[in-house]
Amino acid sequence: MRMKHFYFLFFPFLCMAQAPVIQWQKSLGGSGNDYANSVQQTADGGYIVAGYTSSNDGDVSGNHGGDDIWVVKLTATGTVAWSRTLGGSGNEVASYVQQTADGGYVIAGTTYSNDGDVTRNQGNSDAWVIKLDNAGAIQWQKTFGGRHIDAATSVRQMADGGYIVGGYTLSENTGDIIGNRGAADYWVVKLTSTGNLDWNRCFGGQSYEYARAVQPTTDGGYVVGGYTSSIDGDVSGNHGTIDYWVVKVNDIQEIQWKKTYGGTGTDILTSIVQTTDGGYIVAGHVYSQDGDITGSGFHGPFYDDYWVVKLSSTGAIQWKKALGGYGNDLAQSVQQTADGGYIVLGYVTSNDGDVSGNNGYMNYWIVKLSSQGVIQWQKALGGSGQEGFNAIPNASDGAHSIQQTTDLGYILAGYSKSNDGDVSGNHGGFDYWVVKLANPLGTDDFLSKSISVYPNPVSERVFVDTGADSNLVQLSLYGLLGQLKRTTKENSISVSELPKGVYFLQVKTDRGEVTKKIMVE
Repeated sequence: MRMKHFYFLFFPFLCMAQAPVIQWQKSLGGSGNDYANSVQQTADGGYIVAGYTSSNDGDVSGNHGGDDIWVVKLTATGTVAWSRTLGGSGNEVASYVQQTADGGYVIAGTTYSNDGDVTRNQGNSDAWVIKLDNAGAIQWQKTFGGRHIDAATSVRQMADGGYIVGGYTLSENTGDIIGNRGAADYWVVKLTSTGNLDWNRCFGGQSYEYARAVQPTTDGGYVVGGYTSSIDGDVSGNHGTIDYWVVKVNDIQEIQWKKTYGGTGTDILTSIVQTTDGGYIVAGHVYSQDGDITGSGFHGPFYDDYWVVKLSSTGAIQWKKALGGYGNDLAQSVQQTADGGYIVLGYVTSNDGDVSGNNGYMNYWIVKLSSQGVIQWQKALGGSGQEGFNAIPNASDGAHSIQQTTDLGYILAGYSKSNDGDVSGNHGGFDYWVVKLANPLGTDDFLSKSISVYPNPVSERVFVDTGADSNLVQLSLYGLLGQLKRTTKENSISVSELPKGVYFLQVKTDRGEVTKKIMVE
């Protein structure tokens, strides 16, 4: 007999909820290894995916040699609209892709080539930034670096139309590099809208710093997150081997504050996002159990846990949460969700503790947290092979990626070697594995089906019929970020004078609660 579920979800009244189901999944690639590192929903409702490939068959064509950057545009249902391989005879990796204001795309990556699509390399590897039009044709591409290893791991378009690029450099003040303090430093590059170098800055100490993410902040500055093993220069307060390191810089490139977070072990930050309250959410994985990790709920010795930390606008820890089981659990991406909570993606070997449903050795693992870090639901995805595991050295420079979609589901990307369980269509080796999760509020439960909301779209007043199985208690109308707009105990609610857009109507009955998406026109 099918079990019926109540769903107590959303906004300030958050409780445990059922995980969303897979809406569709796609394995993309060829007979080589194909690794997706970044995915984003596009303005047309489709998706853009970027990573790198060694294939030249199956879904992949035009490989220039070795590993090429591979960019795939998908429709809303996961069908390939177009794909492009970018590179030269050396190896290239894409770490991040973002749609730009003109409908095209910008990619941050790394190149070892000096031919093919690459027109300059100053030695070893260079950071490579590529601007594509909306059909995937190169509009411009630029390399930046010095004589050693230089890489771009993140890029964001700025309000002025230019770009802020984050990465790291091992070049010591050669070529484009200014101010390297030794070994590897965080490296932040500001480009104009046409890709010309505006300025660049190094941050770090005499040991190793690797920046994983950069983001413009609402005050006109930017924040950089990654990890450090230094104890000097710009770095202070390191707790041990490797710490999370967050640097906040103002609009004139001055450090406003910098903080290390961690314990005596190896603690690696992989993702940082500014939150709607002006603070920051950071995620990564920790081996430490002491220092700042104390009190996070760590799951056991000798393994890594996800570690998610909420910071204030000045970098103070507001709350912290270790997530996982008695295996290695490595968070790669975090985003704030429309309800003010957070979604975290990575990969796990655990199948205990916080983790359940692992289909094999290593699976994707998605965790939905409330605004205070309480687990609302979790979901393991994959097959009996390996999902999200990359055996190539330095593979951690590109993170798996998750984003909430406009229908309040989720799009996520990484790589899989499976062809069973949740995964189908593998072409050989690792494939890009892109998964669309449905909106968990859209689950086909009895209460949701018994409640009707009309008209939708609506311009003046929306009505609710709860059916014969339940009685209405209250209606509450929320904005996209969880702001309460209106509430009533009547069976209708006015939307007049509200701006056009998407809203959420919480229908509270004596049998439970359901939230419906409505469109105000």
